[in-house]
Amino acid sequence: MKSTIMAIALASITATAAHADTWVLNSDASHLAFGSIKNDYTAEVHSFSGLTGGATDTAVTVSIDLASVQTNIDIRNERMREHVFGGLLTADLSADVDLAQFDTLAIGESATTEFDGTLSFLGDDVSVFTKLFVMRLGDDSVMVTTNDMMFLATDELGIDASIDTLQELASLDGIARATPITARFIFTRAN
Repeated sequence: MKSTIMAIALASITATAAHADTWVLNSDASHLAFGSIKNDYTAEVHSFSGLTGGATDTAVTVSIDLASVQTNIDIRNERMREHVFGGLLTADLSADVDLAQFDTLAIGESATTEFDGTLSFLGDDVSVFTKLFVMRLGDDSVMVTTNDMMFLATDELGIDASIDTLQELASLDGIARATPITARFIFTRAN
């Protein structure tokens, strides 16, 4: 479930455009989702709504407000905040990027690129790698999405014990220890 955070960071790498520009994540138009599977056959989709971030010519950073987790069940939201996130307010995804590679995209054109970044979560840095789809929406806007589904494992994130606690609290036989993540990020030019 924490893997969703990584998905957000991945998307942020796509700010395309001119040198010395600053790009800001459009939080209202962006979306980070992750899935969970319980008792082998019940799959559910969750998300984070509190996304902020931006990019320059050489770096991108996306912060995820962990308190904004939405599992569609209030008690589960509370349990995620308390037992999985442990009071941590945000997770940050960052990467060094060369945005010049997108300078030549015309409006409506797209490209794929690799994202090799770091997710700072619960005091640890976790390597994140995925492919992103980047589309130029306008002179001052770019959309970045995960090109393929991305998966993160709970042991990578250091939350296996937390997932055990959730499983016990919900009286479940099991919760899958790898979660799929998808992201859509819209960036707009700030200057």
